[in-house]
Amino acid sequence: QVQVVESGGGLVQPGGSLTLSCAVSGAPVEYYTIGWFRHAPGKAREGVSLINFSDMNPGYADSVKGRFTISRDKAKNTVYLSMSSLRPEDTAVYYCAYGEAYHLPTVKPIGDWGFTTWGQGTQVTVSA
Repeated sequence: QVQVVESGGGLVQPGGSLTLSCAVSGAPVEYYTIGWFRHAPGKAREGVSLINFSDMNPGYADSVKGRFTISRDKAKNTVYLSMSSLRPEDTAVYYCAYGEAYHLPTVKPIGDWGFTTWGQGTQVTVSA
């Protein structure tokens, strides 16, 4: 059974940085896709970033491009979301999700279709 567990959220000042981790276990296939999504109060869930392990091409929402970086440590089965130049509007619960469907990185917005296993979420608060 696939499981994904997020960690690394917290309180950070505007302009600061934070790195989220997504530990993946139980994946039955070698190539899969990990997506990062966020949900802020009163707003729809937003796809933030994704990476397909088949080609390692990342995708980013326009709202985070140039500030967020998705990466992977294959040995640790962990995907990271490094966030910098954080803004108050980045405040949300961040979720990672596992799926076996390929997502074209250039397609926007990043959709949640095909993601079958979701983590419990980690809170990121950007505030002075």
